[in-house]
Amino acid sequence: MRTLAGRTALVTGASRGIGAAVARGLAHHGARVALLARGEEALRALAGELGADAIVVPCDVRDADATERAIRHLTETLDGGPDIVVNNAGAFMIAAAHKTSVADFRATLEINLVAPFELVRAFLPTMRQRARGHVVTIGSIADRATYPGNAAYSASKYGLRAMHEVLRAELRGTGVRASLVSPGPVDTALWDEIDPDNQPGFTPRAQMLSPDAVADAVLYVVTAPEAVNVDELRLSRG
Repeated sequence: MRTLAGRTALVTGASRGIGAAVARGLAHHGARVALLARGEEALRALAGELGADAIVVPCDVRDADATERAIRHLTETLDGGPDIVVNNAGAFMIAAAHKTSVADFRATLEINLVAPFELVRAFLPTMRQRARGHVVTIGSIADRATYPGNAAYSASKYGLRAMHEVLRAELRGTGVRASLVSPGPVDTALWDEIDPDNQPGFTPRAQMLSPDAVADAVLYVVTAPEAVNVDELRLSRG
């Protein structure tokens, strides 16, 4: 696996779960990592673990003003922006379509789809100017398969996959890479309230992927030779 020394990376949703695991992996392989999430205390604890170079960016991506401030800060701190953007932050809820409020549907789209677009739109111009960079989108099995209760989540993830595919078409040959990493169920705190072990039709937590497995997949795509773009990587439990 190639080193990431000298490269900078932004990981959203970095305070826990997949995001924290990805941040650890990137830092372990030499990248300077910017950690973005709502939970400042958890971010600072992780930054202390990763070392002095880690950048803490408390931000609720549903807040347009806060996101704009975070983008300005990252642009200034990282000399135009990060070399790698890992769009991982996500909201997950289960409810029948007729029981999903418009506010919850809108909030899911804001976090899972609009915020990734906003960050890509902000940092992609500098990547294109450098002819170097990587946009990694954390998708889901729900970006291709539909399940009852997933109206908001699936809509956001299908849209996110479509955005990735457009980016890949637009960036081909520019030196900037775009990869979609789509895992099946991952054992994170998102499942705590749902309790899948006691819900018919749900994958038991012991049979889910680990956050570290997803982090390994992200490392695989960002450390591939520069002439190689991993367009899409779909993960399931072996």
